[in-house]
Amino acid sequence: MTVAFQYFPLFCYTLDILLEHVLCCLKTKPKNITLDPNLRQAELLSPHRKHSYLQILSSTFSRSNLKMAPKRVAIVISSTRTPRLNPTITRYVHDVLTSDPTIPTSHSGTIDTDPRHITFEILDLAKQSLPLYDESVIPAGLPAADPTPHYSKAHTRAWSAVVRQYDAFIFVTPQYNWSIPASLKNALDYLFFEWRGKPAGIVSYGGRGGGKAADHLRGVLSGLHMRVVGTAPALPVKFTAFPVGELEEDKVQLDERDIAGWKEAGIEGMMRNLGMELVCELDKE
Repeated sequence: MTVAFQYFPLFCYTLDILLEHVLCCLKTKPKNITLDPNLRQAELLSPHRKHSYLQILSSTFSRSNLKMAPKRVAIVISSTRTPRLNPTITRYVHDVLTSDPTIPTSHSGTIDTDPRHITFEILDLAKQSLPLYDESVIPAGLPAADPTPHYSKAHTRAWSAVVRQYDAFIFVTPQYNWSIPASLKNALDYLFFEWRGKPAGIVSYGGRGGGKAADHLRGVLSGLHMRVVGTAPALPVKFTAFPVGELEEDKVQLDERDIAGWKEAGIEGMMRNLGMELVCELDKE
């Protein structure tokens, strides 16, 4: 009984978030989709229904038989140091999101809860060849519809073309001295219209979870007029050794005690909530 009461607040929080997502999806359904007129909102919220909310949404949307272009979500590796823990943490975030059957990804054969597919792709800033900001034109002063050809530097044009491919972003960032890595701020500063209006999520990590970095990043993304979702999982790294020296990145592994701690704290559930919030934001378009 004591254990049940211990997890009761987490259960209530998860249920509240689920209901919020259901109503969000109902209120912000994709264009050209008509909800079943026989399926009233009161029925969705009735505790006597035998089907889950997500099953109801799935059956409702499947009636539309509407095929839409897939939406691409970039999960960004924000650190560029060598070696790094960031790629390992980012892969963990990717695996949690793509294994969630309630998020309509194209990575699995699960039944969609939304008529469009979402693809999660890892985007590594270390592979973008961006020097310290040296662009001679002001990004916000370029044509909003097609800024890419108007940049003066070839690496800026290449970076602009990469970012424009994505519909939403999840930034996975470590905390450096209560802030984000310079590499992430640098990559964001190169562009403006490529970010503006797109949904964004934040996942931070550090000795205490990286909350200061997440707060700082939220302000930066808001300044770029991105639609930052509310849920921001913070991963305390207590047992995983931060890589130093000549250790190869693909050899960096998360300590099972850290993973167990994140699961116990409900952080994986928060990641899934973040994913569903991005789905709802994409549905508004």
